[in-house]
Amino acid sequence: MSVIIGIDVGGSTTKIVGFRKDGDRRELIEPLFIKAQDPVTSAYGAFGNFLDRNGLSISDVEKILATGVGSSFLLRGIYGLPFESVPEFDSIGRGGRYLSEYDDCLVVSMGTGTAIVHAKNGEPAKYLGGTGVGGGTMMGLSRLLLKSDNVAHIAELAEDGDLSKIDLRIKDITQPKTMTAMPADMTAANFGNVSDIAEKTDVAKGILNLIFETVGACSIFAARSCGVRNIVLTGNMADLPYCQEKCEEFNAMYKDVHFIIPKLAPFGTVIGTALGGFEEETV
Repeated sequence: MSVIIGIDVGGSTTKIVGFRKDGDRRELIEPLFIKAQDPVTSAYGAFGNFLDRNGLSISDVEKILATGVGSSFLLRGIYGLPFESVPEFDSIGRGGRYLSEYDDCLVVSMGTGTAIVHAKNGEPAKYLGGTGVGGGTMMGLSRLLLKSDNVAHIAELAEDGDLSKIDLRIKDITQPKTMTAMPADMTAANFGNVSDIAEKTDVAKGILNLIFETVGACSIFAARSCGVRNIVLTGNMADLPYCQEKCEEFNAMYKDVHFIIPKLAPFGTVIGTALGGFEEETV
C-alpha cells in the first residue's frame, strides 16, 4: 500500500491530505492544515506533521502533488520524493466533484478571494471567473470596523447581529401595497442603511452578509450562463455557520439553482490536488 499526498500552499495556511492506494482502491486520510507565513516552512511542517499523525514514513509516499500560490516555491520538491505541480482550477473542480458526488456542477472556492469553476466528469475544469470578495475581505473590513481579525470572534458576533440596522432592504424602499415580486427582506444595498445605533454584532453580520451575497450572486450568474443547477461551496469561508444560513436563503429564493456545502468543504482544493495523482479519472 502506498500513499499519494496533496498539498495546497496558500498565503497564510497550508493544507495537506493523502489517499492510501491499494490496487484500484483508495482511502481518504483525514486532512489537516497549519498556519505559517513562509510557504516552504509551512509545506515541510505540514508534511512532517501529517506523516507523524498518521503513522506514516517517507518510504510510504509514492508521490506528492502541490497547488496554491505558494507551491511555486517548492520547485525542488520535498525530500527528493516524486513531485508534481497541479493547476489550482483543476484541483478546485476535481475536489468539488469528489466531495459532492455530482458529475456536473459549479464549484465555488471561497478562500482569500473567490474562484468559480465549472466541473464536469470527463472534461477539463473550466475557470469561469471570480471575485476579489472573500476571506481577505472579511479580515480587512473586520480590522477596520470591528478592530478584530479573529474569525471565530467575528462569526460569534454575527450570530446576534441585526441586518435591519446595516442593509437597505426591498421593504425599506417599497410601499407594502405595491410590493414587487422580490422578497421583502431581500437586500437592495449592502451597508445602505447603517443605523447610528448599530452594534458590533450588527456590523459583523453585515460584513458576512455582504461577502456571501456577492459570492452567491456571482455563482448564480455563472451557473445560469453554463446551464448548471448544482453549486458546490468549498474553501475556508464555507465552514462558517452563516454560510449555511445564506445557502438556505438562496435555495428558497432561487428555484433554478441549488447550493450545497459538502463535508470537508474547506479541504476541497487539496483533496482535488491529491486525486490528480491517480491516472484514472473516476471522480
